[in-house]
Amino acid sequence: MTATAARPGGTGAGGRAERFARPVLLAFLLAATADLAGLLAGAEAVHLVAKPLLMPLLAVYAALRGGPRLLVAALLFGWGGDVFLLGDDDLAFLVGMGSFAVGHVCYLTLFGRGGGRGRVPVAAGAGYAVVLAVFLALIWPDLPADLRIPLTGYSLLLTATAWRAGVFGAYAAAGGALFLLSDALIATGIAKWPQAPAPDFWVMLTYIAAQALLTLGVLTAAGRAASGAP
Repeated sequence: MTATAARPGGTGAGGRAERFARPVLLAFLLAATADLAGLLAGAEAVHLVAKPLLMPLLAVYAALRGGPRLLVAALLFGWGGDVFLLGDDDLAFLVGMGSFAVGHVCYLTLFGRGGGRGRVPVAAGAGYAVVLAVFLALIWPDLPADLRIPLTGYSLLLTATAWRAGVFGAYAAAGGALFLLSDALIATGIAKWPQAPAPDFWVMLTYIAAQALLTLGVLTAAGRAASGAP
């Protein structure tokens, strides 16, 4: 699919894909709103229905917009993580975290291919490394012993994603940072740290925004690269 065909007003298959993309995006936004409202209202059934719809809808939207396959794959592995994390046992948690980890590998591979035009400051990477080291040092004693190593490995992947996302511009960089924040909130819950009211709402709000901004950043940068725009 060419960038011209994917823009509004395009003709042929690209134009049809663009027309389908908008309703899919609307469906994603409605599912996100329902999920967040359900969490605030304490309606667990709404969350169980809405959460598994989020990433497939965003992945379909990205595909219809001609997004890179690695972006679509990252979103679908995020969907796998979402589904498994609906379970309440350690095995489901580990499998879900593994699915997210593969998604981060997809993101890192995509960022490493240089499809974006931004540059990631080394200082930003150093800042993320310091934040990760301090956070792990603080939370380590409160984590279950069997989750310490897996969570540390996953945190390294997630932090690398947050840092490298900047190659696709400000939207993607913000998405990477929010992804890191969302999973930090989950970790504090596992460690039994004091939580803000409605903690699941804040986890999902930052997570949904993170994936949406990463998608927006990648699609925007890919569109500019294809059209030759600065």
